[in-house]
Formats: sequence, C-alpha cells, structure tokens
Amino acid sequence: MACTVLFFGLATHSQFMNTGHMPPPKKQPIQQRGRVSARELMPMLTDWRSSGEGIPGYRALADRLRLLVLDGRLPVDTVLPSERTLAEALETSRTTTTSAYRLLRESGFAEGSQGAGTWTTLPRSEGRSESPIWPEHLSGEPDPSGARGDFSSAALEAPPELYPAYQAAISELPRFLPGNGYVTSGLPVLRDRIAQRYTEAGLPTTPEQILVTNGALQALHLVLGLVMERGDRVLVEHPTYPAAAQAIRTHGGRCVPLPVEAGWDIGRMATLIRQTGAHLAYLMPDFHNPTGLLMDEAQRRELGAMIADTGCRIIVDETMRELDLRTAVPAARAGVPTPENLPMPRPLAAFGPAEHVITLGSASKTFWGGLRIGWVRASQPLIRRLGLARGNEDLSGPLLEQLATANLLEHLPTIRHQRQRLVAERAVALRDALAMNLPGWSVPMPQGGISLWCHLPEPRSSHVAASARAMGVWLTPGPRFGLDGAFEARIRLPFARPTHDLVAMTEVLARAWHSQGRAHSLDDDLTTV
Repeated sequence: MACTVLFFGLATHSQFMNTGHMPPPKKQPIQQRGRVSARELMPMLTDWRSSGEGIPGYRALADRLRLLVLDGRLPVDTVLPSERTLAEALETSRTTTTSAYRLLRESGFAEGSQGAGTWTTLPRSEGRSESPIWPEHLSGEPDPSGARGDFSSAALEAPPELYPAYQAAISELPRFLPGNGYVTSGLPVLRDRIAQRYTEAGLPTTPEQILVTNGALQALHLVLGLVMERGDRVLVEHPTYPAAAQAIRTHGGRCVPLPVEAGWDIGRMATLIRQTGAHLAYLMPDFHNPTGLLMDEAQRRELGAMIADTGCRIIVDETMRELDLRTAVPAARAGVPTPENLPMPRPLAAFGPAEHVITLGSASKTFWGGLRIGWVRASQPLIRRLGLARGNEDLSGPLLEQLATANLLEHLPTIRHQRQRLVAERAVALRDALAMNLPGWSVPMPQGGISLWCHLPEPRSSHVAASARAMGVWLTPGPRFGLDGAFEARIRLPFARPTHDLVAMTEVLARAWHSQGRAHSLDDDLTTV
C-alpha cells in the first residue's frame, strides 16, 4: 500500500503539475477539513482487534486506522471522531483510543491540535531513505534493512529489448538538439507508430488523433479536466482501478458503481445512465483491472449503440490490452510453445461515435513503467484542445523516452509474444501455489492482465493485508478497488514478480490468513461485507 500512496504523489504532482518549466503553484488557501463520524467509521473497524495475536488493543486500533489511510478508504486530512466518542462506539476504554491516536501521531499518520481534534496525514520522508520497491528477501521474517515483499504492484520488469531501445534513442537524439526540445503533442514518429497500432487493430487512426502524455494517468487527468464539470456523476466499473477513481474525485466527480465481476451488463449500464444523469463513464474493457475480464465484440457493438443513444462519453483505458493470456496460459500449463493469439475484439472506439469515445493507452504494462509514456486517442478537435490544456501544465514529455518507445513499438509483436508467455508462466505458478497453500480460496484465471482477483471464503481482506505486512509482505486489499468499503472478501494478487518470489510470498500469505482464521470465525466477520 505504501507504493500505492507514492504512486499517487508522483502521478499527480511530479509528472505534470510542477515540472520546473513554470512557476510553482501559488499556495492555496487552507480549506476546511473533512470529518468522519464514529458511525461512519464503525463499518471499517469491524473486528479491529484481529490485527494480530498478542497485540495490545491500542496498537491493533492504530494499525487498522493506519491501513485505512494507506488504503484510501480514510482520506488524508480527515478529522477523526473524538477519543471519547470513538471509545464509546467501540465499547472500549478511552485509554485505548487515546493511546491509538498518540501512536498514529508518532508514526506520522495523524496530527492534532487543541480544539481542532485529530486528523489523518501521511508520514513525511524528510531525512529518511526509502526502503526498496522490490524486496531483498522473501522469508516473511521482519527485515532490519526495511526491505519488504511487494505483492501490490501489477507492473513488470523491463524486457531485454529496452536497453537497446535506449541506445538507439541516444543515437537519434543529436538531430533534435538544435531545437528547443518541446513537443507538446508528442514526437511525430511516436504518434505515427501509435496510430499505426490502432489501424492494425481495426480502428483507422491518424497521427493527428494521438496526444502523447507522461503516462496514462496524466492522460486521464487531462481528459477529465476538459470533459467533466465538478459535481458530475461518472459511471465506473465496480471493482475499478483505484487511481482512476481517485482522479475522478480529484476533479470533483461522483463515482457511480457499475458491477462487472460477472461481466458487463450493457442494459444495466444504460439504466444507470438514465437514473443518475451520468454523462461520462470510465471503462477497462480490455483485460479489466483487477478482474482480467475481456469485453467481447457483441457487447462492444451493443455498447456503441447505447453510447449513440444516450450521448454518454466513454473514457476507455486499454493499458492492459497487449497482455492476452487466453492461449498463453494453456500453453504454459502444458509446457508447449505459445500458439497464435485468439482474435482480439476491435478497440471500443471502433463501435461508437468518434466524439464520444476517448481511448487511453500506456507503455507501462507492455514495456516498462519507467518509460512514463502514455497517450490519448480521440477525435482531432478534442486532441487539439487537450494539447492546449497540456501546454498549460508541463509543455512536453521527455524526448529520449519517446524515441525509445517508438523503437519498442517497432518490435511490438516479438515483445508482446515474450511478455505473454512470461506472464502466463507466472500466473500458472501463482495459482498453483495458492491452490496448495490456500485451498479454500477461489481463484479464477483471468483472460488477460497481470493479476489474480481472488475470492476469499471470509470477508477479511484488510485483516490479511495487515497481518502480511507485519511479516514483510505488502498486499492491496480488495476494498482498495471498491467504493465505500466494498470487496472485503476479495484480494488482488499480481503475478508480475519472478516465479520463486511469487511462491515464497504465497507461503507468507497463507500464514497471514491462517493466523486470522485461528482467532476469528466467519460469523464474527460477516458485517464487514
């Protein structure tokens, strides 16, 4: 979860809000803090004493509150209930809540002042070295160096082709040095190759319909800033990608959940649009994160007709599109070469009005997150408006990474085949390890993507995440992908790490799960759903 918090900070500030090409933003006036009542907090604190065996009550309560902050379910800068009020609601002593709040303040997760109460914060990193993103060991025992097992990041290591791509980019860079280096819409060679990719997939596209951005999240922020008004309702899949839901809230939108665990119900989507007045939707039809589902072509055709009928704009996030596992997983399990992919449905934009479907893409999942290259595919008028809006924020993206990405796209078929085989082998290994160590869990194999969306027999996702963290493994609990605390009986497990890491972390996960199971029954946890 700590990685997730860092990701939000980088995505919404460093990448495009304050790049050094413009004066730092003026200090905003202090706004009134949000508040959470004890009644609102109670459903998130059910069985808070289960954070671990032998842990004092005040520490267990502090651990749960800290997890809620890291999870995003308890927003930063939210005033907590008074110590007395929370103690009464939890039927515990005021000493417990007072000590828990003190521990939160000492660890940097809360601040307080006389008369203003206690409010949530995030720890500052001044003077501290951050622990590595990737673990140095996976024994599950506490590590004095601060290294940890990261089971939360659905992002792969760089492919072998990346370094040669950078070498080729450096050799091409001198011809750009006489210019000023600013290419607000993106390098023409990269826009051309992205457009060619869409055309080959069945969606004719010109380079003028492409805007290159610093990652897909910047693309999403730019689009939201242009097509959404504060207070607008936005239809989002449920579960959904957490950073997308946060981006919608940041721009003042109100998320309306559309259940998708069983697939997309276009009729229900149309009903929700009519009932709520939503004029915008955010969808991931290409190997949805976190479920790995793929919307078929018939559903896309139905959705396109619905878009034309309702006038609802659709933001399509296709960052996982290249990670098709439908043939790669059976081949990996059988130990045979991966055959040709099954035909992919055409991109959703091929089925709806051009001005109503906006597509986001990224190099992060297919190639490497360190590239920080994303893009928007939309109508030319909208791309021009997005280019102007982008110029007011960070002017341009880095040339070297754009050149490297253009080189990688030239080798996309080869890299895609290798990535699919690699990811499929890891998916099979992780699912087999879960079947051995946690046989009570239901673990569907996704059609694509980089993660398993596990169904737990008991609604204890947050408890397991807290216990695993104490053993050195970081997980993202199910509610992080839901709205209002949903999906406590789900957990997302990426298979982005090497196989031996995945197996080792699964053993730690089993210990975390069984330690909870010995202390609490299913009946004790039902109210957390």
